[in-house]
Amino acid sequence: MKTLKLTLLCCLLSAFTFADVSQSEKDALVALYNATNGKSWNTSWNMDQPVSDWYGLTIENDKVTAVNLSFNNLSGNLPSEISELKSLKVLNLSFNKLEGELPSELTSMLTLEELKLFSNNFSGAIPSDIGKLANLRTLELYNNNFLGEIPSSIGNLTKLDTLILSSNRLMGKLPSSISHLKSLKVLSLFDNNLLGTIPSSIGKLGQLEELILSNNAFYGNLPGELAQLTNLKTLLLSNNGFKGNYAALKGKLPNIIDFDLDEVNIKGSLATLDAEDDNDD
Repeated sequence: MKTLKLTLLCCLLSAFTFADVSQSEKDALVALYNATNGKSWNTSWNMDQPVSDWYGLTIENDKVTAVNLSFNNLSGNLPSEISELKSLKVLNLSFNKLEGELPSELTSMLTLEELKLFSNNFSGAIPSDIGKLANLRTLELYNNNFLGEIPSSIGNLTKLDTLILSSNRLMGKLPSSISHLKSLKVLSLFDNNLLGTIPSSIGKLGQLEELILSNNAFYGNLPGELAQLTNLKTLLLSNNGFKGNYAALKGKLPNIIDFDLDEVNIKGSLATLDAEDDNDD
């Protein structure tokens, strides 16, 4: 009898010791592994080991809270099952070979705080309802093949401090809803096909430290409200179609370190003509 009790106790202790994530979360991770050619990862997962031993995962209270698989030779598509990681705060799949469109289910991951998918081959549009991810602080999608416009719902991501969408194939105007991102410190959109004038409401981004708009098709006069961004350290605007002379702008930005305009724009006094009306708040 004592032996039976001891055996049962050992089994219970073993089960407690190796308590792991839920089956639905494990299934989501297995789907990620299978959809991204897990056997060819630089550091793969041993499916016979507990999930807590799998590379690149952070687990807290039996919940997966972070997936960091950058530089790990992932290829294929991001599966919709990823949304079953209901407590995920960080998803970092940067510097891999992932392709295809982002699954629509991604925008149901409401606990996400960092979404880093840069330096892959993702294509298609940025989900129009990206604004549902209200807890996002970092959104980095640069160096992919994303198409279409920047969704106006991005203005709902009011906790964002970093937004980097550079080196894609984005087009259309810069949505003035970006002015709602009052915590934003970095806004980088260079090397796309964006056009139109810069909305004057950009002057509301008082925390902004980096504004990088180079290599697009923006045109017209820069809004005088840019001078309100007194925390700016980096302002890169070259290879667009801006008009006017903006040499004095640098003097109005006390913390500026990197300042880049086309040759035609760096002589003379600051022009402060009206910008295009903001009409998509």
